[in-house]
Amino acid sequence: MAAVSIASSPITQVSQVPTQTNLGQPNLLTRLHLDLRGRRFTVDRETIMNLPESVLLCLFPNGLVLSRQSAAMSDGGENEDEEEIYGVDFDPDCFSYVLTFFKNAADAFYGTENSPGLYAAQQHLIDGSPSPDLGPSPSQNPLLTKQAIIVLREELEYFSIPPKGTPAGTDEHGIANPALIDVKRKCGGYLLEKRNIFTALQRNVHKENNIAEQHLIDMLCMSGFDREDEWGYRALEPNRCCISSIALVLLKTGIMHHPAGPNGESRAAVDYNQMATAQKLLLFWRKPARKCWWDGIEIETQGSEGVTEQVKLWARRVWTLELSLV
Repeated sequence: MAAVSIASSPITQVSQVPTQTNLGQPNLLTRLHLDLRGRRFTVDRETIMNLPESVLLCLFPNGLVLSRQSAAMSDGGENEDEEEIYGVDFDPDCFSYVLTFFKNAADAFYGTENSPGLYAAQQHLIDGSPSPDLGPSPSQNPLLTKQAIIVLREELEYFSIPPKGTPAGTDEHGIANPALIDVKRKCGGYLLEKRNIFTALQRNVHKENNIAEQHLIDMLCMSGFDREDEWGYRALEPNRCCISSIALVLLKTGIMHHPAGPNGESRAAVDYNQMATAQKLLLFWRKPARKCWWDGIEIETQGSEGVTEQVKLWARRVWTLELSLV
């Protein structure tokens, strides 16, 4: 998978503008109000900052300013306290899935008011003496101090080719007629039901004998995924022959938490071989990598006259792999 070149973070901050009204300090937004296809979300700034880079690029392809320029130049008008709403063309259910997963992962790692998290139980690993397996200083190993999450996304564009001699086709302007639109909908429904993550890539491995792709599958399955895992969220994009999918899993760092001892103290140990595997995923921290391939199959659909038709279905799949630290 080739690393994505990102010249700058999708989240930017306005440089400080010296003014008499704010003494040169920018007015940082503490929360954002988002409108995702008609559904409102209020998200605090820290939560936004912790989201995966690949998701942020989809949410804010033109970048996001976390300082209010108008506030920095404010003259005390009546609209000074109005909250700006950002319109975002992104699936609200997918966004909710990501927010929920990240919140649950953070609560389990750092703990809540009612229960301690895993971080407290492995504090002795951070404060301990340097180990060659953990690096020169355990405190500098982010996998000990942060919750690591593997983010895998798929953008699938599909193209339906009905057999010759059927009503499905286009008019003189290249616009699909109702029969072709029906074929596309059926093909989209077929692909939508194929929720297994690795089936298509494994099929490509067998077809092309691509060792690198097999290594990718093996690495992901050693790091948190299972070969039979399904996408955590998968949906058709509105008015497009496109399916967006995302899967989130906790990275297997090799840190094992054992039952509490007789005095109630928590115990944690490290599988250093697994930790070494997990550290390879740090290459994708803030550096999403992408892979693209074509996949062609034939499926059977029910035609408008009730006749079974063989439809050629081509899919262009783009995977984005990233590691997030919360």
